[in-house]
Amino acid sequence: MSKKLKIGLFGFGCVGQGLYHVLNNSTGFKADIAKIAVKNKTKPRIVGKELITYDKWEILNNPEIDVVVELIDDAEEAFHIVSEALKKGKHVVTANKKLLATHLEELYRLQQENNVSLLYEASACGSIPIIRSLEEYFDNEELEKVSGIFNGTTNYILTKTIAEKLSYANALKQAQDKGFAESDPTNDVEGFDAKFKAVIIALHAFGLIIKQEEVLNIGITTLHENDIKYASEKGYKIKLTPIIQRLDDDKVSVFVAPRFIKEHNHLYNVDNEFNGVIVEGKFSGEQFLQGRGAGSYPTGAAVLSDISALSHGYKYEFKKYAQKHAPTFTNDVVIEAYFRYNNNDDLKQIIFDEISEKYTSKDYHYVVGKVNLTHLIANRDYILKNNLFISLVDEKVSLAKEESKKTVFKKELVSY
Repeated sequence: MSKKLKIGLFGFGCVGQGLYHVLNNSTGFKADIAKIAVKNKTKPRIVGKELITYDKWEILNNPEIDVVVELIDDAEEAFHIVSEALKKGKHVVTANKKLLATHLEELYRLQQENNVSLLYEASACGSIPIIRSLEEYFDNEELEKVSGIFNGTTNYILTKTIAEKLSYANALKQAQDKGFAESDPTNDVEGFDAKFKAVIIALHAFGLIIKQEEVLNIGITTLHENDIKYASEKGYKIKLTPIIQRLDDDKVSVFVAPRFIKEHNHLYNVDNEFNGVIVEGKFSGEQFLQGRGAGSYPTGAAVLSDISALSHGYKYEFKKYAQKHAPTFTNDVVIEAYFRYNNNDDLKQIIFDEISEKYTSKDYHYVVGKVNLTHLIANRDYILKNNLFISLVDEKVSLAKEESKKTVFKKELVSY
């Protein structure tokens, strides 16, 4: 029999109000929100003043509150709230992917030490139950790969560049006008949001806790109309995709980059603000999940699912991490990529192990070939500063080999 929970809610913005709505309109589950902690004392609220507090300790020190739900923007303040709640023996639900990706190891330890549960389904891929699926369905299976579209904002922008031939700048403005993108969209369009989610998923898929600052994230801010034209002519769509892939029994690679997607791929028709996740198991094969990646109600529904699970005593078991024979993380891998550059100096800076295609004209130059991920990490700032664009053309990732040192030219195309 489930227990009726008393909730202390931190934050009452888009997701907080979404949770309030779905909780009060749910027919299958009931819980009480005892207090809502907010910062802005002048902002009008849709709830009575008796529910509002400006003092976090009014929630954290209340022994009647069973569950703390953290839905604020500030990742570091969120960490203080969540860690304090866990220490006080309260269960916690959060949607804060930066908080989790930055402090995964410590948060894992705190919930173990205090025998409480920390759930965070809403932190990754909106309404798609990817974390619960990895914890429950794939808990004993050796996975080969998890990839997909983890960020609805960038997917909306990229959809418009292909479907409506909009420039990146115009597509971004449209996303901002519709409320899909923030006034400062850096976290989304540079791939940080997708990277945080990939780090979280890597724990549940492969038993790995990875430092998020070691994971490459290249976004879509340098996307140019020539890149969009190239993709269209080749029959591709452009998607920003995290890839979390086992390379052998001992190595796993994790990174985020744009990717050219062909029509046969499940992700090809995942458009606008939707997310899609592909899970590839050693025995179960390929599974595909799709759902809304952003929005007040979908994310609120994911938070409510965690609260409901807590009422039945649910907690993550972290079986793959607890087994202590997880693979190790590596960036020393080779990917096949399209690289648009400005001049030969860029090719001297971004060195490809092998070039299979090269095109040059008066104002458009690109190569397609194999490049080591460590080299892209070292030159990430150079790529952004010089407005260069790089995208995967093949999702295959392979361990780097010692003999792959020299640049090989296989085919060269020169226009005009």
